Amino acid sequence: MPDSPFLRNPYVPGKPVSPLLFIGRTGEIETAFDQILSRGHLAVWGGSGIGKTSFLNMIAAPQTWKFRGHDPTQAIVVLLSCLGVTPFTAENFWHEVFVILKDALANEPEIAAEVDKFIERRTASKDCLRSILRMIGDRNKFLLLLIDDYDVALRPTANYTEDDASDFLSDCRNLASHSKESDYFASIVTSLRRLNEAGIKLKPGESPWYNHYLFQPLKPFSETDAASLLGGLPLTPALRDGIRDIADGSPALLQVAGYLLFREFRAERIPDSDAFATEFQRATEHYFEDNWNQSNDTEQTLLMLLALTHLKGRLLKKRYDLGDTDVIFSQKERELRDLEERGVVVYQVHEGKKQYRFASSLMEWWVVKEIENSDEEALQARQRTFLNLMSRRQAETVTNAIRWLWQHKEEIPSILSWLGKVTSALPIGFIQG
Repeated sequence: MPDSPFLRNPYVPGKPVSPLLFIGRTGEIETAFDQILSRGHLAVWGGSGIGKTSFLNMIAAPQTWKFRGHDPTQAIVVLLSCLGVTPFTAENFWHEVFVILKDALANEPEIAAEVDKFIERRTASKDCLRSILRMIGDRNKFLLLLIDDYDVALRPTANYTEDDASDFLSDCRNLASHSKESDYFASIVTSLRRLNEAGIKLKPGESPWYNHYLFQPLKPFSETDAASLLGGLPLTPALRDGIRDIADGSPALLQVAGYLLFREFRAERIPDSDAFATEFQRATEHYFEDNWNQSNDTEQTLLMLLALTHLKGRLLKKRYDLGDTDVIFSQKERELRDLEERGVVVYQVHEGKKQYRFASSLMEWWVVKEIENSDEEALQARQRTFLNLMSRRQAETVTNAIRWLWQHKEEIPSILSWLGKVTSALPIGFIQG
């Protein structure tokens, strides 16, 4: 038991973790430094809550450099999120870069003064940055640009047309690859998807704007890293398995589970399973909604089929038929791979075949609720996607299964069923802890 009832909760749901509390990602960090030290460029992607912002903060931290034997004073680090550039335009982006760059050049007043001129005139641009890079290079230093939420730069808006986006992305590539100043410049960007799948579509004969990046997925935590994150809690194997069932390796979900359980442990209370289920669901639902909204129509349909397939095993009476969904899944390996890389689904190989399931049982519950709360209009809107994935007869079978679900909502298990492993283990875990 803790020595003080005021022991600080070490878990930080809903925000990036401090570099001092950062866990794992050793291989990804080494890859990042390989690119940085060679003045290369890295594109990191992963789903909502996977830790992209924490990763960039870790890269920016001087202690990360020192631990690996690198000199952090060589790098002028600029870290920004595209979500903070409003409205997003190329002009506003470069202005924000220069504002942060000025602060980062506190030990280089001459360069900072030049940066300030561009800020005051509102003339910051890719070409202006070139002149600053030359000055930085003359001091045997380089600029490290860390850009979070790069997806924003890939989406046209009323203030930022597709042509604007195409020009901006081309400028970024030109800055990184086609000038002498690139010797003094490295960058890391983060996005929800691979850049080649998330950005502006290429025109025939056009050179890919993302070719200068090395692609690096940020995947869910391994069991070892997940155990390290929860290492301060008195967990039995049963409770650890229960948390794995609802959170898998999602850093964000593990932070929430750890926060709620530590709070009860600190107060020397045995957690109430109903209260835990309610609080965990309330605190994490937006992550599942994000994963759903970030999926395209084909991916959403695959998630629906996966949820319907597994739901049959949870019902006391199996009253609907889905046909042979294994054929559909076998034909959509690419989409399922993308969902797996984003931490939405996982798979096991059984008798030479991949068998997919949701990484989090609560994500499965969320998709079932999405199906349950849809209507005939939404179902009809999905018919084209259904027919792209399956035969007309199979599409009719799936459609009938969804309609059956609408008519028998009372047979859908409660959220406690999806949280069964963790809620059943809660009292045991803390009594034995």
